[in-house]
Amino acid sequence: MKQILNQMTISQLTTVFFSSGLGFLIIAVLGKIKLGFAEINPGCFGRTLALILGMFCLIGAILLSGTFRVEIVNFVRSYLTKVMQEYIGFIRL
Repeated sequence: MKQILNQMTISQLTTVFFSSGLGFLIIAVLGKIKLGFAEINPGCFGRTLALILGMFCLIGAILLSGTFRVEIVNFVRSYLTKVMQEYIGFIRL
């Protein structure tokens, strides 16, 4: 785990994605946050959006760090493409 975190912090863009992903996940989990004079109070939609953005940022950081092999990325991409095509075909019926 420590090796993955060290490798993820090599690139500045990876660090930005990693820290923003953690920030979004904290907002999604905690919800109402009061830090001195600043207050973050997202609704249900805001927490859901923060969860989605946080997950995408963390996935982007992991993919940019190079810890996954190309075969795994291609497999996930082809699987998601197949699922989306089936879902679009289901909607058109």
